[in-house]
Amino acid sequence: MTERDDSAFEDILCFLSCHPDLEKWELRDEPIISFPRLEINLARRRIISDGQEISLTAKEYDIFCLLAANKNRVLTYDQIYEKVWGDFSSGSETIGFHVRNLRKKLIDSDQKPAYQIESIRDVGYRFQYN
Repeated sequence: MTERDDSAFEDILCFLSCHPDLEKWELRDEPIISFPRLEINLARRRIISDGQEISLTAKEYDIFCLLAANKNRVLTYDQIYEKVWGDFSSGSETIGFHVRNLRKKLIDSDQKPAYQIESIRDVGYRFQYN
């Protein structure tokens, strides 16, 4: 090490000793919902299906994540609306519009996806993974 390197190192040590309240910096694991052929990276708001990124609107993404996180559970229109919009639902039409668009984007791939968003008539939706 040269004198210049020693000086920079000493400066860093001096800074750290003067600021003991600094937290340890490290890479954190990113929360991911993962199924075979499907990965949802929650921190980066990315969905990868069969190796291809699916481009979704903010509401489509939020609905998809909510349904996937509750795999095989039926979520009512009210539950979805309250979680995604943070308000009380005024009907299922808004959610239905976004789910229709979401389905079109999910089925755009060459292969039939191993998952689907199932409609439960007059109740809500369920994310199923085959």
